[in-house]
Amino acid sequence: MRNTTRRAATNAAHHYDIGNELYGLFLDPDRQYSCAYFETPDTDLDAAQRAKQRHIAAKLLLEPGKHVLDIGCGWGGLAFYLARTCDARVTGITLSREQLDFADERRSEQKREAVEFCFQDYREANGSYDRIVSVGMFEHVGRGDYDVFFRKLAASLAEDGIALLHTIGRSGAPRGVNPWALKYIFPGGYIPSLSEIVPAIERAGLFVTDVEVLRLHYAKTLAHWRARFLAHRDQAKALYDERFCRMWEFYLSIAQCAFEYEDQVVFQIQMAKSIDTVPLTRGYIAQREEALRRRDSARDVAAE
Repeated sequence: MRNTTRRAATNAAHHYDIGNELYGLFLDPDRQYSCAYFETPDTDLDAAQRAKQRHIAAKLLLEPGKHVLDIGCGWGGLAFYLARTCDARVTGITLSREQLDFADERRSEQKREAVEFCFQDYREANGSYDRIVSVGMFEHVGRGDYDVFFRKLAASLAEDGIALLHTIGRSGAPRGVNPWALKYIFPGGYIPSLSEIVPAIERAGLFVTDVEVLRLHYAKTLAHWRARFLAHRDQAKALYDERFCRMWEFYLSIAQCAFEYEDQVVFQIQMAKSIDTVPLTRGYIAQREEALRRRDSARDVAAE
């Protein structure tokens, strides 16, 4: 389960460099390819993904001008949100050329000078950052490199900094990855238990300041993705072929089942270098989310 820089880039290209148009068929406008946050049972996908952005921003305790490193930035959706809504500076890194091209194009369109994107492995990141966030990337790190990942995170985080890891995980004991998914969908992927993550954080010298387990949120997210994919199946078939469509239907279906009936969940793990960096109680999360919700609403009204 070691993941060299070359192997990591090859694995990323296998899944993410198969055409930006495909992901536009079923993801939200920000193309967030990770678990959404359903504040109510009837929340739609786009609203749930925006709620996820608010939830993460609140836990990062962002203030204007803070510099954020987004490890595995995808198509840039979270980076743009943090820059737009929190007035942060954001550096996003990815190992997908197609994601990078899409994010750079969107950056130019929006004239977001506070956001930059780089084709870079996390091990090659330089500098010190006030905040570090990683959403849906840790699953690709490889079990043999957890110490490398968290030591790099600790070395890159300012002394008064905060980091947040959002990753698929297991609520049960460690075990192997579905071999079909490993071969066809996510080569090099691994779904960790909390017992595999926390020791590496401890060895890196970081405090775990908060852990949240999102249960069933990803099952709902995948149900939305699958419905959207099937609604655009003819377009997907025109881009690829029938075999590809059957493969992706199966992938989205078994992934939903894993979260709905098995032991897969999503962990959000907040970390800091100092014991007193984060408030003593969790009330700040709801307070900051409400402030961000008001900003989102004001921008939506202005856009109309």
